[in-house]
Amino acid sequence: MKLAVIGTGYVGLVTGTCFAETGNNVICVDIDAAKVEKMKSGVVPIYEPGLDILFERNIKEGRLVFTTDMNDAVRKSDIIFLCLPTPQDDDGSADLKYVLGVADELGKLFKDEPEIGFKIIIDKSTVPVGTSDKVRSAVKKHAPEFKFDVASNPEFLREGIAVEDFMRPERVVIGTSSEETQAVLSTLYEPFVRSGNPIYFMDERSAEMTKYAANSFLATKISFMNEIANLCEIVGADVDKVRIGVGSDSRIGKRFLFPGVGFGGSCFPKDVVALVNTANENKYDFKILKSVMSVNKTQIELFLKKIERHFKGNIAGKHFAVWGLAFKPNTDDVREAPAIGLISLILKSGAAVTAYDPEAVETTKAVLKDSINYADSAYLALDKADALLIVTEWNEFRTPDFNKIKSLLKQPVIFDGRNLYDPKKMKEIDFTYYSIGRMPVVR
Repeated sequence: MKLAVIGTGYVGLVTGTCFAETGNNVICVDIDAAKVEKMKSGVVPIYEPGLDILFERNIKEGRLVFTTDMNDAVRKSDIIFLCLPTPQDDDGSADLKYVLGVADELGKLFKDEPEIGFKIIIDKSTVPVGTSDKVRSAVKKHAPEFKFDVASNPEFLREGIAVEDFMRPERVVIGTSSEETQAVLSTLYEPFVRSGNPIYFMDERSAEMTKYAANSFLATKISFMNEIANLCEIVGADVDKVRIGVGSDSRIGKRFLFPGVGFGGSCFPKDVVALVNTANENKYDFKILKSVMSVNKTQIELFLKKIERHFKGNIAGKHFAVWGLAFKPNTDDVREAPAIGLISLILKSGAAVTAYDPEAVETTKAVLKDSINYADSAYLALDKADALLIVTEWNEFRTPDFNKIKSLLKQPVIFDGRNLYDPKKMKEIDFTYYSIGRMPVVR
């Protein structure tokens, strides 16, 4: 099939590359000419494991091409995926200016060139309920007689394993009221669901709501478990044992029950707030989700208080090593990353930070600039630090050389925001060790 993917951010690039991998001809469109030229030369602009191999192969085979000319891409394509940013607006709603701006441009093209034939426009971005109707109206405003359809096809990609998620999806959700569109998209997605995983067809509004509901529920599980962890610390329970006991219930499941310093990224925080905003617009008080965001914000603050208590209430003049800057492992994405929020609070308290992350140093520099020091390795970050703070659970942090850590820190003190280590072992090797939802180990 002939596809145009408008927007080459995280979702657009993975979408375009994976569709090309199954034999489709894909034209990716972006307004950033410099970025387009880099992609043409084989440079992947994001860090996503496994993407580079598919990217290079499909460019070589001519199935994946890049352009800044949206109109030309649309003329040559039958299906148009809108993979555009929907940033959070001042009131918490998803800003649709990019999505509707492209829809407006499509309408003008269809008006001027009605002979280019039937097109299927697909919202791939995470968008509020009713966006498909708005896209349809924006196009029809210019080309009321042009034959086209608008569908919703929300993405469920997890950063760090997005290629695997796309190539072998647990499910595909498609919102369309058209039998013709349903048939086309069934054919398009058939190679990805050969193992029997379902394609769910529904109306557009239900598909749009499904994405927000899914992300908001997962965020709710995380915040709930963080609340349990906080209570465990107060009553002397072990959250790891509680998590295992709770997760063994098939109605609940084991996933997203790991406590920590909170969730971040480009999806959960923005999507929860956007769903609350949709509820507010419809005069519904979504109490649970308001609490989810409150708990998530508080979790970083509680972690800082734990650090401050150890240092007798004052961390001014202290120097902390931070391991992990990305909001999760296997990505360089620091959007809404807990590490960024925590570091900002530490700096306001008058302390200094040296940080290390395997992939997210450059993206962090774009946010924090030179307000902190950046190390080239995990151990270099430790030199003469008053304590180590672990914020992202990269695999390389799971089995470090504790003797080396002890030799580099001023005192063997670790604040573990991801519960990577066993408190019993930390006691045996004579570390002061604080984690989440478990009793501290104090030397």
